[in-house]
Amino acid sequence: MFKILFFMFLVIPLIEIAILIEIGKVFGAAYTIILVIGTAALGAALLRQQGLSTIAKVQMNMDQGNLPATELIEGLMLLVAGALLLTPGFFTDVFGFLVLIPALRHRIAQTFLASFIQSQIDIRQTNTDNGNIIEGEHWESDSK
Repeated sequence: MFKILFFMFLVIPLIEIAILIEIGKVFGAAYTIILVIGTAALGAALLRQQGLSTIAKVQMNMDQGNLPATELIEGLMLLVAGALLLTPGFFTDVFGFLVLIPALRHRIAQTFLASFIQSQIDIRQTNTDNGNIIEGEHWESDSK
């Protein structure tokens, strides 16, 4: 867990800074700032569209009596994509924009859901297949 947090809070910002410096050298500071603001605005607009589409899918599945598990995972992914797109920088924007591709997002959500279900099945089989279950009755008698 420490490695993940270390990567998120130290390595990713350093990558972002390095990319921003290099883009700033090529295009200049003003254009780099405009690009950062532009990607955030474009990302927010696309995120709104995809979010509304996902909400509509959730409502449609619920109206049909189906569990909208995949759509709920997609909604969580869109929330993460929004955070990535609003974070200043281009490295996180790449991952945020990738999540906004509906087919890719749906595939990732289905893979995650299938993996989660399989892990739950494995846990239950491990807990019940240990062979140590003994059925019986026990009672104590007061007579000696």
